Amino acid sequence: MIEPSAPLSPGVPAPRERRGAVRLPVSPRAGRFCVLAGVFICAACGLVYELELVALASYLIGDSVTQASVVLSVMVFAMGIGSLLAKRLRPRAAAGFGAVEAALALVGGCSAMALYAGFVWAGETRALLVTFSLAIGVLIGAEVPLLMTMIQRIRRQDAGGAVADLFAADYVGALVGGLAFPFLLLPLFGQLTGALLTGAVNAVAGGALVLWLFRHDLSTRARWVLLAANLAVLALLATAAVAVDDFERAARHAVYGRDVRVAVQTDVQEVVLTGAPGEPLNLYLDGRLRVSGQDEHRYHEALVHPAMNGPHTRVLILGGGDGLAAREVLRHKAVRRLDIVELDAGVVRLAREDAALSALNRHAYRDPRLHVTTADAFGWLRGAPAATYDVVISDLPDPGITASTKLYSQEFFGLAARALRSDGRLAVHAGAVSGRSRVFWTVDASVRAAGLRTAPYSALGRLAGFAAGPDRSSAAVRAPRDWGFLLAGRTRPGLALDSHPGRRSLTGAALQAGARAVERTRVTGLPPSTLVHPRYAG
Repeated sequence: MIEPSAPLSPGVPAPRERRGAVRLPVSPRAGRFCVLAGVFICAACGLVYELELVALASYLIGDSVTQASVVLSVMVFAMGIGSLLAKRLRPRAAAGFGAVEAALALVGGCSAMALYAGFVWAGETRALLVTFSLAIGVLIGAEVPLLMTMIQRIRRQDAGGAVADLFAADYVGALVGGLAFPFLLLPLFGQLTGALLTGAVNAVAGGALVLWLFRHDLSTRARWVLLAANLAVLALLATAAVAVDDFERAARHAVYGRDVRVAVQTDVQEVVLTGAPGEPLNLYLDGRLRVSGQDEHRYHEALVHPAMNGPHTRVLILGGGDGLAAREVLRHKAVRRLDIVELDAGVVRLAREDAALSALNRHAYRDPRLHVTTADAFGWLRGAPAATYDVVISDLPDPGITASTKLYSQEFFGLAARALRSDGRLAVHAGAVSGRSRVFWTVDASVRAAGLRTAPYSALGRLAGFAAGPDRSSAAVRAPRDWGFLLAGRTRPGLALDSHPGRRSLTGAALQAGARAVERTRVTGLPPSTLVHPRYAG
């Protein structure tokens, strides 16, 4: 709390906040409410900036746990720096707060576009992520000391009460911003437009609070400078919002090439199909190449057909919404029912309706034996009937992706084992073997910890069909050129193929060669991955 009776040195003018209460266009009670409303709005915007950086960095870099830790720790550190720097602005708190909010609206609102542009055209993400986290954190940290001074200018109260009021409005605003980002901004506007809209709200709220409520604390020059600054920020944000569609198209072409056929943001992820007419089809999910039309048959045949060597009347596919694993299962006439549990209804819709993708999966979704459930695989298995399926196929994203960790846990495989009949078989895509052998053998340890015995093997592909991260510019060079699989059962299943004639590339000799290749990479003594102790590196 500022003591008005503190003596001043002779000849030193009193700081403005020590000259008495500020003249307001409303009553002091209404003025305090306006300040707290401004705190509420600015806190909501600040949290949206944080979540937007975490979400975009997780998409561009991968490993959401690491990116969240980097953003939040850097931002909290920067907020401390901002609080210290704000001490110099307290004699002109209103003008300082107006400048801080204009800068925050510009930096936070444009951060998503800048981060994405750096990734696409410069191949740089981490340095920009830290830079924006620092800048946004410093500006957010400067808000509270300035607001504390401003609210005391309206009506003096004890410091504890003023801090309690400010923090209450701040925390409630953070709650609203935290809920608005995933449930409103992201689904309705997307990351880029959502950040720009948040910046505009931030600029309007901060500018209105200073230029209207505290206008008598500003000199004429300061009022015009702040007004011009806020109008310039709003004009820049509006221009960016108008250009955002062109920006996204240019960025998409830079990332995926000119032959983007479909690009949609579903409720779960970004889905992109590329491939000119007559060219192989590629399917990207959140930037990761999930299907390459050039060699996807190698992956799907190796995943499905070893597990089908035995009874296979009822089959369950976890994931596989693209219908390509289903295509291989439905080649077998003995299949009476095929259930697919897929989280993203948008992928299923594309697999049904897109001409190129439905042709690639041989119109699997038209087969009356196939039944689709839109659900999280883990949650669905918890309620699945026991001892129901002859074959369970886990066609899920790479275990190195943080969001997939629970789908490669001992608990998940235990649920999958419960759904199997006594002689049933579980087929698991376990990530690449070459270069990521510890991840592969951790999946093996997790399956065995669930009470199943495993037969590991691999398949070679001409392309890196399952890159572990979304760095498309170098994924084809860096990513391993094989896929690792596990065939599991209550007794150790034999690796063999039936006499089905529909396979394009997989042979018994290739299957045995893949098993020998995997054994040469074996890592022993690895503990299983569990829900409370995940062991996969992102």
